[in-house]
Amino acid sequence: MNAKQMLIEGLVDAAGFVAGAMLAYGLCVALGLNVFDPGYSNSSILGIGLLGLGGGLGLQAARKLRARLISTQNSEKL
Repeated sequence: MNAKQMLIEGLVDAAGFVAGAMLAYGLCVALGLNVFDPGYSNSSILGIGLLGLGGGLGLQAARKLRARLISTQNSEKL
């Protein structure tokens, strides 16, 4: 794997994580969970967990999308 492919992989992973975390943050706001609450209240802990889950799901979705695009490009070359 060359440096350009590794850079693209890292950027796609980062974009997927951030997009998933932002969607999860929007869900937290809609549910009334205050992630930035001072201290560790129940709503804060639940919101932080939801942010981590959203970021992880976004990362996995980005990786699957990238793999699908790569396999599509490889099959078109044949």
